[in-house]
Parts: sequence; C-alpha cells; structure tokens
Amino acid sequence: MLIGLVGKPSVGKSTFFKAATLAEVEIAAYPFTTIKANHGIGYVKIDCIDQEFKTQCNPSHGYCINHNRFVPVELMDVAGLVKGSSEGKGLGNQFLDDLRKADVFIHIVDVSGETDGEGKPTKDYDPCNDIEFLEDELNKWYYNILIKVWKTFTRKTEMEKSKFSEAVAKQFSGLKVSEDQIKEVLIKIDLQDKPSTWNDMQVKEFASKLRKISKPMIIAANKIDTLKGKENYGKLKDKFPDLIIIPCSADSELALRQAEKAGLIDYISGENKFKIKKELMDKQKQALDKIQENVLNRFDSTGVQEILNSAVFDLLNYIAIFPASANKLKDNKGNILPDCFLLPNGSTALDFAFFLHTDFGDNFIKAIDARTKRALGKSYELKHRDALEIATR
Repeated sequence: MLIGLVGKPSVGKSTFFKAATLAEVEIAAYPFTTIKANHGIGYVKIDCIDQEFKTQCNPSHGYCINHNRFVPVELMDVAGLVKGSSEGKGLGNQFLDDLRKADVFIHIVDVSGETDGEGKPTKDYDPCNDIEFLEDELNKWYYNILIKVWKTFTRKTEMEKSKFSEAVAKQFSGLKVSEDQIKEVLIKIDLQDKPSTWNDMQVKEFASKLRKISKPMIIAANKIDTLKGKENYGKLKDKFPDLIIIPCSADSELALRQAEKAGLIDYISGENKFKIKKELMDKQKQALDKIQENVLNRFDSTGVQEILNSAVFDLLNYIAIFPASANKLKDNKGNILPDCFLLPNGSTALDFAFFLHTDFGDNFIKAIDARTKRALGKSYELKHRDALEIATR
C-alpha cells in the first residue's frame, strides 16, 4: 500500500515524513520546500506474537522491540497543495499526479494557526479552512477527470448496455479506483436517473463520494504543542465530527527518533515515555524534558505512530498476518517469525496462500493455525495477528 502525505505548504509534511521514516529530506519554513515527491518506509506497530511462543523474533523486514513489531509501509511526501491546485495553480498538476497511486491520505494540518492558506507566516489563522479547501480541491480533481468525458462515455455505456461501474473504473484506472467502490457510491447516493441525464451537481456529488471512498483521509493535527494548538484542535473536532483527527507533534517525534538513533535514549515510537541512556548536555536534557511535559504527558504520545496505525488499520481496514509453522517458527535461514504481512480485512486462507505465492494458492490443501494446530479450510476468514502455515499438495 502507499500512504500519501498531503496538505498546504509549510505545515510539517516533510517533518512528519522524516519522523516516520528517518529518511534524509529537506525541511524548511518556506512554501514548496518539497518539489519532487519523497518516498520512504514507515511502520505500523502491532503486538508481536513471539511472546506467546516465549521467543524473540528476527524480522526480515521491519523490526521488533520488546515484542512491539513494526511492519513496513510505504510513505510519500508530495509538494504542498494550494487553492486552485485542481486547475494547475502552484505545483497542482504535479501534486495530483504524484497522488494517483496512493491508497490513503494523511492530511497534515498546522493547528498552531501560524501559517496562512498558502503556507506563509501569519497569526490567528483558522485551520478549519485547510480541511475545507483540501477536501474541495481533491473533489474537484476527481470531478475534472470525470466531466471531460462524461457525456461521451455515459451515452456510449447506455447504448452498448455495458456496466456503468465498469466504465467508470476504466476511466479512473490510474487512480486505483475499483468497481466495487463505484458500486458502493451508487448505492449511497441512490440516483434513479440515467447517468447521461445527471446534472452538474449530481456529477459533483458522485465524484465527491467516490473520492472519499477510494482515497480515505485522516487528519494529523500537527504542532499540537504550540500556544493555540490544543484550542484549534478542539475547533477541528467540533466542526468535523465525522473525520478521524489525531493530535500530533512531528517535531517531537523526529527529535525522539534521532535521539534514540544516536544512542542517547531508549524510545519506542507511540509510547508516552523514554529512558535516558547517556549523560546529556543541558540543552539536550531541556529539549527532551519539554517534549515529555508538553507532548507525551499531555497527549500520551507524539501522535505520529497512532496516525500511521489508524490510516492502515482503521481507514484501509487491513490486518497483519504471520506465516508460521505449527511445529517450527524458523525459516530456512534460522530466522524466527521473519515475516509479517498486511492484507485487507475479509481475506481468506486461500487469499493468503496466493499472496505468498501462486503455487501455494494453486496447490492449497489447508491452512494450519500455529497456535492451536487446528486445520483451516480455504474459506477461513483471516483474523488480525493470525499465524498460519499453508499446506500444499
């Protein structure tokens, strides 16, 4: 999967990206620091199953600390979005092209109120404006793709008596829109008229609903530790009760991750404390104490890990599955529980077999639960943190 970081310029997208990936990217307080999209690997955090088997895993991908398993996901940080991006303003065309393949968006919002709509320094700006304008720009993006060919392809679909959902899926193939998502939208809006007769407002409603389903979005209320951060976070929660909005301090997460990497502290992303390992300079100690007091004690974490987890497990509804033998947890290299994969909720044992390898799916006999040693059929629906062995003929 691909997680896209979106938002206007200078809200902390690149800081969030670096905090999540520790990739080397440019961070600066001026608009369009990011020109070309940055790609990196972040991680979702789950309880590892290794402790249930009284062992310590050796991940081939990701890592595990104190039985906290960090499973890799791909992140993309793109150029800032400004009003009019859907018509090509700023770096709009490049921004939207970069986002085509994203499965979910994390919208980084500056809740300090100290950057205006274009990312320039200001005072007392209402961050509610940022959610409204970005939703509007993304909806226009989908609408513009549709409206260019609407009359032609809807009439052709009706004349050929082909499936409307299939025709729209082809039109949006570059944006990873599925036919099932289109059917879901059609059920929700329940428009009785033929699509060729829909007016402009109806097409816009369809485009908006399709965007929300195919590119779900979570809000990172960044810079929560600033003077007006908590107050503005409350405004967002009141005005947008249907959105997932999580308080966040990407700066604090980055500082903690870098201190941990330098061996100064023990810190596990997503936790509300850290342990100092070495003697620190006064400035380092003061900075870390400030993070503990103003962020971790007040909000229980920096929010970065919670946002990544929520994007994958709540919005995309994925689950984590371990390939594991009922009799042996090691691979042929001696690594214990080396793999953990993310699959859509609702996947079956047969889906998992095909995910691992086509031959496993084609020659599937049964799955075996590594915990209970119970045999499971191909239609068994996977559960989060399942550990399965695939038996083949």
